[in-house]
Amino acid sequence: MIQVFKDFIQTIENKDHQEKFKELLTWVSQAYPQLEPVIKWNQPMFTHHGTYIIGFSVSKTHIAVAPEQKTMLMFKDDIIRSGYGYGKMIVRFPWDQAIDYDLIKKFIEYNFQDKKDTNLFWRK
Repeated sequence: MIQVFKDFIQTIENKDHQEKFKELLTWVSQAYPQLEPVIKWNQPMFTHHGTYIIGFSVSKTHIAVAPEQKTMLMFKDDIIRSGYGYGKMIVRFPWDQAIDYDLIKKFIEYNFQDKKDTNLFWRK
């Protein structure tokens, strides 16, 4: 497990949810070792050269994946096809459903490439 996220994960009451969230964060860190794991605004996220790539949060019913609005719009059709609920800034992965790692991979790789030359944390 990524040490920086340890305290956050322990705040998740349901042990099965803790494990699923830990698996997700571990997958991101192993698949993308160039990303920096950080906690900002009390949320786990991954950055690269100081810019936001992807963030995560939890609720009682789901894991929220936040790739930024531009990325949400870019992959709106994929999100709709996935069947997951979504809002303007997040995709909701219910605890009782499998995580679509391919969709998360699309978000990360798009943001990584699209933001490679920026020095801003968020897009304008």
